[in-house]
Amino acid sequence: TGRCQSNLTERKKMGSKVQTAITPTRAEDYPEWYQQVISASDLAERSPVRGCMVIKPWGYALWENIVRVMDDMFKETGVKNAYFPLFIPLSFLEKEAEHVEGFATECAVVTHHRLEKGAEGTLVPAGKLTEPLVVRPTSETIIADSFAKWVGSYRDLPILINQWANVVRWEMRTRMFLRTSEFLWQEGHTAHATSKEAIERTKQMLGVYARMTEEYLARPVIKGRKTEAERFPGAVDTMCIEAMMQDRKALQAGTSHFLGQNFARASDIKFQTATETEDYVWTTSWGSSTRLIGGLIMTHGDDDGIILPPKIASAHVVLMPIIREPDDRESVMGYTNSLAQSLRETYYHHRKIVVEIDDRNIGGARGWDWIKKGIPLRVEIGPRDIAEDSVFVGRRDKAHREKVSLKRAQFVAEITNILDEIQANIFARAESFAKDHTRTIEDGSDFTGFFTPENSDKPEIHGGFARSPWCGEQACELKIKESMAVTIRCLPFEQDAVKGTCIGCGKPATTWAIFAKAY
Repeated sequence: TGRCQSNLTERKKMGSKVQTAITPTRAEDYPEWYQQVISASDLAERSPVRGCMVIKPWGYALWENIVRVMDDMFKETGVKNAYFPLFIPLSFLEKEAEHVEGFATECAVVTHHRLEKGAEGTLVPAGKLTEPLVVRPTSETIIADSFAKWVGSYRDLPILINQWANVVRWEMRTRMFLRTSEFLWQEGHTAHATSKEAIERTKQMLGVYARMTEEYLARPVIKGRKTEAERFPGAVDTMCIEAMMQDRKALQAGTSHFLGQNFARASDIKFQTATETEDYVWTTSWGSSTRLIGGLIMTHGDDDGIILPPKIASAHVVLMPIIREPDDRESVMGYTNSLAQSLRETYYHHRKIVVEIDDRNIGGARGWDWIKKGIPLRVEIGPRDIAEDSVFVGRRDKAHREKVSLKRAQFVAEITNILDEIQANIFARAESFAKDHTRTIEDGSDFTGFFTPENSDKPEIHGGFARSPWCGEQACELKIKESMAVTIRCLPFEQDAVKGTCIGCGKPATTWAIFAKAY
């Protein structure tokens, strides 16, 4: 039962193959690996309601940390939080035709307001509503109704509002954290006196998302704008950040929309200008969700579970006292609790170090539980360590057997630097992976081979991100999507001169585009 012993039910030599904590591995079945990581790391579980999930404490603590960081970032830009109703009158959605068309197939609708006993004692809906209510798929229309009441003059502008809420979109195919019928998110909504202000705000909030994703989630992104076909319903322009997962698919990690005056006209949000004329406001909206956790798993997870970036980890370190004899308990637990107290007084990126203590006597399985949960640091403390005033430290970004003995004082003094090293290492790993699987492709046959390799009978196998010239025509974009299941993820902000012909149709190219298969 030595401290380096593996959990033999999860990891053992099988010839030259090592069995991993997660089965299947990423290489064997990436979608199933993803589901198994969520279960093994105790992040969430399926609920009795179709397409919904229960976010367990380890997963919810992760979301709370994301919320805390992002909320501070929003407030730094002048945004204030508010809350708006979960139910939206159907007539509100009908005001903006493109918007309602974009969400119509995903809406959950409330038509009755009570239940009555029916035949054989079953409960049946009763009390039909005069007007059906849509369970919030997004809040542009109901927030616009409030803005119309709040705005009278240019002196009332800008309005900068965010809400943390849940959303319901009745998805046909669901996957935990990535696409569920109900999910948690934030949605920001702003109103401005000029289009210039609104466009600047749209770009500013996209920058917030990029900073959050790269600095805290340790995931590199590409910033750009969506094509007209991929825009948010009702938007004039949609800007986005796109990230590469380990199966080389793209995941949209945040969007920011310039809505022009579309929703203002639909909801009659007018104001008196400084020159005493009347005009409609210019609005934006922007959002991110618990999908960020799904992306984190698929960016940093390995075949032993999730790897949590320290800056947003549910906890930073687990202390595992080793008690082999009953007489050792008092001294080992005293040392462990004292160390925990010292660590909890240390600040790491504006919050105190979060310490877990696990004194379960379950052998090597204890360490593997925390490896699967992705905690950045695992610390073992036994009588021999205490005699030397030392601790035995394992890092989640290193091989599971790679552990070092550190003096207690040194560990306490250096823990923030160690956590920063882990954060930097996993970002560098993700950045290197994305670079290795992003190619500039200008030849049509190379483009086809990149996404549909001849030597593979698995449709999910593909190259990654292709930066290729595009003509700008929707018909060409749709043809590529239908024939290859490849979409334009964004038109990157960083553009150099494009020459030659479109990768899809051969017409003169007008822009560079990032093509990928996507979630």
